[in-house]
Amino acid sequence: MPLAEATFASADYASLQALATDFLAQTDLTPTRASFGVAGPVVDGRSEVTNLSWVVEETELAQALRLSHVRLLNDLDAIAHAVPVLDQGDLHTLHRGDPVPHGPVAVIAPGTGLGEAFLTWDGSHHTAHASEGGHADFAPRNSTEIELLQHLMNRFEHVSYERVCSGSGLPNIYQYLRDCRHAEEPAWLRDRLATADDPTPIIANAALDQHAPCALCVATLDTFVSILGAEAGNLALKVVATGGVYLGGGIPPRIVPILEKGQFMQAFQAKGRLSDLVARMPVHVILNPKAALLGAAQHGLEHPHA
Repeated sequence: MPLAEATFASADYASLQALATDFLAQTDLTPTRASFGVAGPVVDGRSEVTNLSWVVEETELAQALRLSHVRLLNDLDAIAHAVPVLDQGDLHTLHRGDPVPHGPVAVIAPGTGLGEAFLTWDGSHHTAHASEGGHADFAPRNSTEIELLQHLMNRFEHVSYERVCSGSGLPNIYQYLRDCRHAEEPAWLRDRLATADDPTPIIANAALDQHAPCALCVATLDTFVSILGAEAGNLALKVVATGGVYLGGGIPPRIVPILEKGQFMQAFQAKGRLSDLVARMPVHVILNPKAALLGAAQHGLEHPHA
């Protein structure tokens, strides 16, 4: 169980050091070491956080916080560290499959961005590995996705999976379907989106409305889920994830009814000659919203003298 918890808005802080200092000031704890999950690649103890202006370095952070050791993990590396210690209550299973004991595990997490990681067995336990696969080129699979790619190429220098398969990417799909008149945009929705700081939850909630779902928003989420399934299947093939595939991040737990409709698993398993292999891989949604924190803590416990 955690000894202390708090939530902070990252955008309100100029640095991780400032945020961590505020957290420590609210507690009576005097830690000697720390593991931090950060949303960006970590190279040689340094990270330029992808969606913030932070530059974080282990040595500087340790000195500023008066800690003996600091380790930085990519945020998906942190979620991957949590996977082996999750229990059944932390998961919603989309596909039971036929898992291979100690087989490789894939983790894909659409949140603000799209993160990917994987785990391999080293003979005694699973070892987590970070990646930046979410920034790989978006590969359309049908005419709608080809037109979506062409639409986004007019706006972005590089169209990655994160541009369509994340919280920041969902509005890109919505705008494309709206502009190509796939369905009419209701006036009430247009007005709400015009004043929204973040359109993603508005689009998702309108799609999930049980009484009057918005057709345009349903089409947006269906397209999103199909692309997510395809990319999850791509990752599963690349690491041969016979141990299972785990969907993390903030979005999957909120859209389980859409994930259950079938588009996700259909796209996940549509891998030609290797479809049978992918069909045997279990697929789970991580429901625990604190998985990354749990994983960062697990990393710290696994490396007490790192």
